[in-house]
Amino acid sequence: MELRALTVLDSLQPQLTGFLQTVCAGFMPLEKEAAAFIEIAPGIAINQLTDAALKSTTVRPGMQIVERAYGMLEFHDKDKGQVEAAIDAIVGQMGVKREDRIKPKIISSQIITGIDGHQSQLINRMRHGDMIMGGQTLYILEVYPAAYAAIAANEAEKAADVHLMEVITFGAFGRLWLGGWEAEIKAAAEAAEGALAKIAGRESK
Repeated sequence: MELRALTVLDSLQPQLTGFLQTVCAGFMPLEKEAAAFIEIAPGIAINQLTDAALKSTTVRPGMQIVERAYGMLEFHDKDKGQVEAAIDAIVGQMGVKREDRIKPKIISSQIITGIDGHQSQLINRMRHGDMIMGGQTLYILEVYPAAYAAIAANEAEKAADVHLMEVITFGAFGRLWLGGWEAEIKAAAEAAEGALAKIAGRESK
């Protein structure tokens, strides 16, 4: 098994919590809970890791995505210590260290100011979270591996008053869409990309 991504969110922010409650197939997280996102390869092996985490701690799984190439698991608990213990159980099962994860790589980062109402309409039709209005600023982040989009979203929401529209934390690349006024979006983008830059790991192949 390969550890691709591993990140801990110390306190789930309100919009990201609501977004996860909308899209998760498992147990819904609550605001201020700690959460972890883990991505591994091959995808089917995520079942073994979910088993290890749940049998050794009180964490609750919110999302388990099983693809052929990659598997992603999100779990959460009001006790951050339980989240950390679950991670220990998972990396122990895999026979790896946390530092064996892949270091996040920003694939693209775009800020589009004063978007036209027709474009905001297109975005609002596809989002699972909040909406964006014509005239506001759009921020799109694409990161590899995908699971790191979660911490980017959480840290952006901590830093600025923005609208969290969509987060994709699985697949080939992670993606984040934020909307808001220009100054707030710039602060959110700086926080998101700064959080990714602080995550240590191995370079991707």
